[in-house]
Amino acid sequence: MLTLANISVSYDGSRILRGVNLSVPAGQVVCLMGRNGVGKTTTLKSIVGLVKADTGSVKLDDTELAGLKPDARARHGLGYVPQGRDIFPHLTVWENLRIGAIAQGKKLNGEVDRVMALFPILKEFLQRKGGVLSGGQQQQLAIGRALLTNPKVLLLDEPTEGIQPNIIDQIGEMIKKLRAEGLHGSAHDYVAEIGNAVKLLRAEGQIGILLVEQYLDFCLEVGDRFYIMDRGAVVAEGPIAQLNDDIVRRHLTV
Repeated sequence: MLTLANISVSYDGSRILRGVNLSVPAGQVVCLMGRNGVGKTTTLKSIVGLVKADTGSVKLDDTELAGLKPDARARHGLGYVPQGRDIFPHLTVWENLRIGAIAQGKKLNGEVDRVMALFPILKEFLQRKGGVLSGGQQQQLAIGRALLTNPKVLLLDEPTEGIQPNIIDQIGEMIKKLRAEGLHGSAHDYVAEIGNAVKLLRAEGQIGILLVEQYLDFCLEVGDRFYIMDRGAVVAEGPIAQLNDDIVRRHLTV
């Protein structure tokens, strides 16, 4: 669904990304891993158009996104949750969520109910300002806002950073549900509380997820495939089951 080919990026004459190639299939969670400062966040920013690539191609389905502005890329089906969340602190939870749909020129129909089913705590805080929420609640709000753009591919930049363990578990279950059904199932499909182990049949409208994450156990829990970066290039990749101790020691251990 999402394909990067030979992406290179430079800042002030310094090469940050060096010919990055990766793909995110529909209905799969792809984990982009690596030590600090190797280019993971820059890779996401190059996908959404926040940094300009020197070379390479970014395709969503058969549409070339390189050269398009970030808002145009979002309308083609990219949803982005940046590191640090970047919610609007002086707007209410409800207003933050509405922005996700308004930016796409869409009306809020059943998607809000499904987001509330994924993150029940948000329903309790709809009239609270985003800035007074805990870090974990803000992360759920940021993900919910991105989902209301109805993305084909969701980009998550370190969603577990600074989050308490029980919220990490909830985010993990949310990712599994999105992988299984996307945001397009019936409301009945989402009535089970997050945190319960449930089996969901795969359905049409699956969302691909590109997850930048340093929490190894989280990647092993939710991921289907992995890419590991070092010095701006992909140095290892494969099914998540092949992420063995030797690869972790060589490329991830600090």
